[in-house]
This record gives sequence, structure tokens and C-alpha cells, in this order.
Amino acid sequence: MNKIIVANWKMNPSTLKEAEELFRVSTNAIVCPPFVYLEELSKIKSGAILGAQDIAFSDEPGQTGEVSGEMLRQLGVKYVIIGHSERRWRLGESDEIVNKKLKLALVHNFTPIVCIGEKVRDESFRGFLKGQIDSTFDGLSGEQIKKCLIAYEPVWAISTNPGAEPDTPETALESVNFIKSIVNIKVLYGGSVDSKNVKDFISLPEISGVLVGGASVSKEEFINLLNEVSK
Repeated sequence: MNKIIVANWKMNPSTLKEAEELFRVSTNAIVCPPFVYLEELSKIKSGAILGAQDIAFSDEPGQTGEVSGEMLRQLGVKYVIIGHSERRWRLGESDEIVNKKLKLALVHNFTPIVCIGEKVRDESFRGFLKGQIDSTFDGLSGEQIKKCLIAYEPVWAISTNPGAEPDTPETALESVNFIKSIVNIKVLYGGSVDSKNVKDFISLPEISGVLVGGASVSKEEFINLLNEVSK
């Protein structure tokens, strides 16, 4: 089964040794570790592909705490997560900023993994998703959009959020089909995926892969997930 697996380690693990061990077992996955581990992980031949969790919205060097596209490129990064729900909702990252980051990622020839998703599942979710897509991809040509991946993150289904409710393949499929009716590119699913439910989502042909959070930073759990995907 040829599906895309993206491991978003977030602020994990706590040591370089753990990061190296985890990276070595992440065969055929796109691994997005904390920035501080990128250089050392780039030296390891594991079959994993390096990605980044974020990118600066401008190449202007006077930005405290940011990491430029050129820095990431020199470290062998191929993919960049853009507009993750935690950055949008917890850090107040606007669609305008996400749009700037997306354009810059394309300038540096990365494959952007563009995260979108509604915070609440109600009758307005289609309008919300369309607005988010229109704003995020504003000013991009059709050819540029084709170079992107979308990661659909239903915020209400992500386990780290209070009151989270598990998503179902049927609900996910409804959203993915709606997204693809607006931008017909590959869509990954990113709503609390683990080894127990990953097959339910990736068995759907409309879903091109998964964006994995917590399950990607447990070595045993991630190996189990990769095994499920490969069956």
C-alpha cells in the first residue's frame, strides 16, 4: 500500500540519542523532528526522509527564533509542515502568515504539507474549510498548488485537545472529498492516528496518507503503525 506517512515529533524526544533511535526505525516515513535534531539526523541513513515542522514567513534575517528556508535546505530537508493546527489555534498564526510561509516553502523547492481543519464539527464546517483553503492558497498558481500536500486536521478529534471526540472514517471521508472538490491534490488525514485505527483511514483510496503526532514518538507504537500500513 503506497501511502504517505508523516511523523510530526513536535517537541519530542528529550534527547538526541532517543531521536537517533527513533529516526532509524522510521523507514519510509517523512520525519519532522525538532529543529535542534535536524543536523545530526541528516547524517543517518535510515530510509526516512527529513521534514521540518515549520519555516519562517520571510527570508529577512532579522527574525528572532525563526529558521530560514535556506538553513533547512542545507540540512537536507525535503518537506515542510505549514500551518499546523497548534500554531494556528495556540499561537494565533493567521491564514495570511500561513500563506506567506507556503509561498516561501515553494520558493525553496520544499514540498509543503499544508494543514487545514475545523475547530468545531457543525453545519458550518464546509464554509470554514473553504475559507481556510481560499486564504491559505491565495495567489498561488494551479501548478504551484499541485506541488503541495494537504493534511486535514479536525481539531475537535485531536487527542491533545480538551473534549476531543474520536473521528470516524465516514466523517473523515466526507471532509476529504469536500477538500478535494476545491483543490484536487493529495490529502492526508491527521486526526489522532495510531496503530489501532490507521488502517481504517488509509484503506480509503481518497486518503493518500496520514500525519501522525503522538504515535510517532513511541518507537514500538510507530513500528506497529508502519507495519499496519505495509500490510
